[in-house]
Amino acid sequence: MIEFRLDRSSGLPPYLQLVTQVQEAIRMGWLRAGDRLPTVREVVTSATVNANTVAKAYRELALIGLVEARPGAGTFVCGSLGTADAATMARLRGRLVRWVEASRAAGLEDDDVRALLNSVLTGLDSSTGVA
Repeated sequence: MIEFRLDRSSGLPPYLQLVTQVQEAIRMGWLRAGDRLPTVREVVTSATVNANTVAKAYRELALIGLVEARPGAGTFVCGSLGTADAATMARLRGRLVRWVEASRAAGLEDDDVRALLNSVLTGLDSSTGVA
């Protein structure tokens, strides 16, 4: 089961952090169709967040077709994201973990690592800062 973590300093609303974490867990294969999400009460207790925030996140996930609420049973994953198989994702994640560890050993902070990753994802040229 997924364990939510909220970053109060991220600037991203808590409900969107919950939505993003579920999307990423589905994409990584950590959550699959049929898996139950934690109850609103469980998330409120573990992540110290308002029940309305959790409900809003779960409604958003339902609207985009990733989860469905089953009265009396809970909220369940019903959709999928991504096309890579779990083994490929796990292998690449392992390589990324080693890269992040090397980045931290070189003295980079998390924001530096994010900037590097975003520059690669957006295709920015390192010498000019433009795509």
